[in-house]
Formats: sequence, structure tokens, C-alpha cells
Amino acid sequence: MFNDQLAKLEKAKAELLQMEAKIAAERVAALAKLPSDFGYSSLNDFIKALTAAAKSGGKVKGKPGRKGKAAAVAKAPKQPKAAKAGKGKRAKITDEVKAQVKSMAESGKTGLEIAKALGISAPSVQNIKKALGMVKPRSAGSAPAAAAPAEVASAPAV
Repeated sequence: MFNDQLAKLEKAKAELLQMEAKIAAERVAALAKLPSDFGYSSLNDFIKALTAAAKSGGKVKGKPGRKGKAAAVAKAPKQPKAAKAGKGKRAKITDEVKAQVKSMAESGKTGLEIAKALGISAPSVQNIKKALGMVKPRSAGSAPAAAAPAEVASAPAV
């Protein structure tokens, strides 16, 4: 039984060595194909391009001898950047937008709901409502009262 296990182990080691040799051969073949895969006519041209890319931080313009898909990738136009959430063009507040704010506010929508529906900011909604006279002015009781200065009793001089 012990000898059988040792035999299996030796067989597994031999298979592992064969697999390692096969992988090494495949790796060599894949590396040999790299220059042509990237459109270079020779290994030296490919090495020069790699060296230039390493020196420039990966920003390599078209080099002589480049052709095929590598050149097409290098000349691909840049895609426009997507606008960040919350950033972008300012919304145009027209009379139509003001009328929509008024009707939505009168129907009971909140400022945030109106802002999201119309694509404007919540402060803009508040400013429009204020301009239309739809915002109640603050009452004296709603603002925190300032503390009255304490009167200091002056002691009679002795």
C-alpha cells in the first residue's frame, strides 16, 4: 500500500514536469508571436517600441513599421467624457419652467420632487417660489431668539 502511494506520487511528479515543459513551450511560442500580433515587422522594431513606451509612460505615437490593428488602436478617437452627476450646464429658467414650478407646487409636490422632475436645483425651485410669492415669510417666533444681555447690578461704591 505504501509503495502504491509512492508510485502514484512519482507518476504525478512526472506529469507535472511534462505540463511545465508544455506550458513553457507555449509561452515561448506566444512571446515569439507578439511582434506580429501588434503589427511590427521585426522583433527589433517591437523592442524599440516597448522601450519607448516604457520611457514615455505608455504614451507612444505611431512609429515607423507599425501597421495593422495596433496602428488602428493608436489612432482611435477619444470618447467624450460622461458628465459627472451634479455637474454640467446650468439649467435655463424660462417662463415655462416657472409656470411648471408654480403648478407643481400648488399640486402639493415638494421642492426636491419639482427639482428632479424639471432638471433644476432645489434652491432654484425655492427662488422661483419666492419670486412668485408662494413662500411664507419667516415669523418672529420661528427664528431662534437672541439671548437678552443680562443686566449686571452695579454695587454701590464704598
